[in-house]
Amino acid sequence: MEFGLIILAIILATLLGWILKQSFNTQPWIAEPVDEAAYQAPFNAKPKLVALTTFLAVVTSFFALIMSAYTLRMDLGDWVPLTEPQLLWANTGILVAASIAFQWTRNAAVLDATARLKPGLIITGVLTTLFLLGQYAAWQELYASGQYVTGNPANAFFFLMTGLHAVHILGGMYVWARATQRLFGGSDDVEQSIELCTIYWHFLLLVWLVMFGLLLST
Repeated sequence: MEFGLIILAIILATLLGWILKQSFNTQPWIAEPVDEAAYQAPFNAKPKLVALTTFLAVVTSFFALIMSAYTLRMDLGDWVPLTEPQLLWANTGILVAASIAFQWTRNAAVLDATARLKPGLIITGVLTTLFLLGQYAAWQELYASGQYVTGNPANAFFFLMTGLHAVHILGGMYVWARATQRLFGGSDDVEQSIELCTIYWHFLLLVWLVMFGLLLST
């Protein structure tokens, strides 16, 4: 259980630091309040950021509990360590690239470099889709080698953790798809969606790196 608490503290601290950094970079207190709509925008954006932060805190606790259960379950006699597919290394690199692409897109939105938004969102979507397909290929590789979910507890935990992570990415892809649709539909009001998605992608990358490290070390 101590491992899970440590992971929880690290992820929450990283997440809080990111949000505080973005808040200070925005500096709404020095904005010129000549345009009422522009003056209200930073404050209207806060509820969604708070909602996302709350959601990520819950998800962090959820994954921390699962990883704690993973480490505790290893001590029982029927545990047979699983050899992780080498494809997971390539998948990790792809997810890192997707997170970098979203950060690049977010920076473009802040700098009002609108020409970079469409390619940035497309690249992020393609890379994230490749990650999901890569995870599915890794699962198929395990099945082909006879490593089934019901084979032993290590197998079950592997499929559970990677599957839940993939589900959360799919949820993020829904928001990404809506923002991309609005952008290609002519709307330029996507900066907030890109900002929140960037935080979410970085969060899921951090969760995956911690999870992947745990799987490799055990």
